[in-house]
Amino acid sequence: MIITIIIFIAVLSLLVFVHELGHFVVAKRSGMGVHEFGFGFPPRLIGLQKVPVYKNNADGHPEPVEGSGRWRVVWRKQETSTDATIYSINAIPLGGFVKIMGEDNDEASDPKSFSNKSFGARFLTLAAGVLMNVLTAWVIFSIGFMIGLPVAVNELADLPSGGKFTEQQILIGQVREGSAAETAGLKDSDIILSVDDQSINEITNLQQYIQTQQGEVINFEVKRLNEVLEIPVTTSLDASPEQGIVGIGLGYFGKLSFNPPQAIFQGAKTTVNQLQAIFTGLYSIFTTSEGIKGVGGPVKIAQLTGQVADLGLLPLLQFTAFLSLNLAILNSLPLPALDGGRMLFLIIEKLRGKPNNQKIEQYANAIGFMALLLLMLVITARDVSQLESIKNLF
Repeated sequence: MIITIIIFIAVLSLLVFVHELGHFVVAKRSGMGVHEFGFGFPPRLIGLQKVPVYKNNADGHPEPVEGSGRWRVVWRKQETSTDATIYSINAIPLGGFVKIMGEDNDEASDPKSFSNKSFGARFLTLAAGVLMNVLTAWVIFSIGFMIGLPVAVNELADLPSGGKFTEQQILIGQVREGSAAETAGLKDSDIILSVDDQSINEITNLQQYIQTQQGEVINFEVKRLNEVLEIPVTTSLDASPEQGIVGIGLGYFGKLSFNPPQAIFQGAKTTVNQLQAIFTGLYSIFTTSEGIKGVGGPVKIAQLTGQVADLGLLPLLQFTAFLSLNLAILNSLPLPALDGGRMLFLIIEKLRGKPNNQKIEQYANAIGFMALLLLMLVITARDVSQLESIKNLF
């Protein structure tokens, strides 16, 4: 359990940190002032700040010397007399944060304030976190394909051209309802290691062998997550051709790898496909009776992270990329308190041709934040009450 929590914190911290890094980099490149960029959440433990060196100009007024500066340590709540960015390490190790000058529509008199920058600069700064999470997923998938990512396909002909498919095994893609396989306890996504002590990795060969065992007991050795199980299946004597005497649909499972250029392309393709799948799932949440029943909170995600981590590094990388895309889509929703909501307010401001009423915007963000917090509490309470049932997801 402790290992699961540590892995979950590490994955979540990485994804939140790169999200905030996106905001930070674009804000800096846009000429915005950034008060602080921190790893973890306050209270601050320690920070570094590059203080500029000042020199009197021709009028006798001090001006910072371009390219100069010295680093100083900033302890905990120590106040500073300069607006140079503080790079901090904080006590709560969950991601990070960035404080951009004027992001709450204050400090309007400063030319480096967020509120004084162009629409494009502000919009891109807000969108940068989402884009960074998408980019992170692309990088993870690309690296994974260079090493070899676990994939499942119905047929070997479905594999992309140019790839190398290794460690080929047979996967149970479907256990048909009411079949001998369901009665015996075989499940979708079980990997067949052997049948009657025979190692078979070609679907045609396995199907031919099964057909010779009608009315007999076939001993399946399967891998389910990180468990190896022995499951005897009594084949049916009167099954229909569609059902089969065992009642399983088969596919292939293995590791797919590419050379670097192809891996980068396949990483991008996989990222797009996963985004489409997430959008489809999100749409179904709002249009079906399932509602938030299909939504998982931190407890459920932590449980799943631990289960995936048991499978090895590559499945954990895939899961991290998938979470990164989920975080990107969540933050892009046009809801108050999210990046998407702030971008929506910015678009409304652009269409109106004048600043929005700041009180209305602040109230909307506050209400949105409280609503999201309440929703998270409800989902977390549900997940805690169903911890045992989560084990049955796989």
